[in-house]
Amino acid sequence: MNSRKKDDFPTNKIRRFLEPGPIVLVSSAHAGERNIMTMGWHMMLGYDHIGCYIWDQNHSRELIRKSKECVFNVPTFDLIEAVIGTGNNHGPEIDKFETFGLTPEKAKQVDAPLIAECYANFECRLVDNSQAKKYSLFVFECVKAHVARSPKYPKTVHYRGDGGFMIAGENKSYRKKFKPEML
Repeated sequence: MNSRKKDDFPTNKIRRFLEPGPIVLVSSAHAGERNIMTMGWHMMLGYDHIGCYIWDQNHSRELIRKSKECVFNVPTFDLIEAVIGTGNNHGPEIDKFETFGLTPEKAKQVDAPLIAECYANFECRLVDNSQAKKYSLFVFECVKAHVARSPKYPKTVHYRGDGGFMIAGENKSYRKKFKPEML
């Protein structure tokens, strides 16, 4: 392998290379109020727990803190306008479901609504917010998952910073190279 020449890079922009996965739309509800926020800063913790950053100025943070639940909805590229629009609007000023043409659907295990148009919906309960005050870090357990039957590999949207996105592309399986216990 060849080594690559590298330049210094601003540490506050490394997220452009380390974004953890697809953008999600997090829906929440409490006391008759509902909201959707666009989120790119999340990570898997084990097999069924999700850690995420929720800014302390985000309206959804209070709904989630009070209800102790939410839904992580995985949109596909065809929903990019709703993803951007939802992220550009804050708080209770507008009904994001109505404004961006998204359909709320009743969840099975939590009171927060699913977004019907999304490829997958993960109903979650808050299990740890001990780092919320210091780091805005919340940990959720997925208690119910809903995933579309097809396509097998959806065109998800991954944020790269500065208004740029990467769209999930070609998929290749290397399953045969893995030890079974490592899958």
